[in-house]
Order: sequence, then C-alpha cells, then structure tokens
Amino acid sequence: MQETEIQRGTSWLEAAGLRPTRQRVVLAALLVGDGLNRHVTAESLFEAAQGSDEKVSLATVYNTLRAFSQAGLLREITVDGARTYFDTDNSDHPHFFWEDSGQLADAPGHDLRIAGLPAPPEGARIAAVDVVIRLRRDA
Repeated sequence: MQETEIQRGTSWLEAAGLRPTRQRVVLAALLVGDGLNRHVTAESLFEAAQGSDEKVSLATVYNTLRAFSQAGLLREITVDGARTYFDTDNSDHPHFFWEDSGQLADAPGHDLRIAGLPAPPEGARIAAVDVVIRLRRDA
C-alpha cells in the first residue's frame, strides 16, 4: 500500500472524528486510498485486506464498516434483506444490482423521479430512500 493511500485513509477518518487505529487506517486506505468511490461487502473488504501487512479478522471488518457508517463515512445499502453493501459515495443516488454476479454499481440518477412518498407514521420522519434497480442479463 502506498503512503498516499494511507494518508488519504487517515485524513478520511480524522475528518469524521474517528481515531485512526492501524486496522482502521488499513481498511480506510482500501476504501478511499485511490480517491475512487466503491461498493464493498464485509467479505470483499476482508479479502482485499488479506494482502496488507496488518492482519484483520472478518469480525473486525464488520465492526469497522458499521463504525464508518455510523460516523457518516459510508452509506449502507441492503439488497435482498440479507446482503449489505457499503458505498463510499454518500450522495443520494440510485444503484444497479446485477442479480447474476451480485455486483452493485451506481446508476445514473438524472432521469430518476420519485413522485410522492407515503407519509411516515406519527413521530417518525423519512431518513432516506434507497433505490436499487435489479438487473438480469438477456439470455
């Protein structure tokens, strides 16, 4: 891992007020070190971390992704009620989910229109609306 990736990951954590522990910095560098946005699962990030000098357990990856999400660094997207992806792009935007490969990708949002949402129950407010467009390849 290059020093600039480590620095970018460390800055990302510090901007959110998170203590940059060695394991957090490694995971942050894998997520944002190259400056690109990505969608990861805990399992895919764990696999990527296996190539680093800092060893992390799958449980640590899960806990760290939750901490990053709670700090507002990641957007959590659940597909099928069981598979959770973490997006480094926190802006409001839709996603394509490829059913055959299980890949999640950003979808263009400029044509997306949501016309009317149901009123939330009393004492609640809408926190977010996630749009996941499921795709299947033509046979």
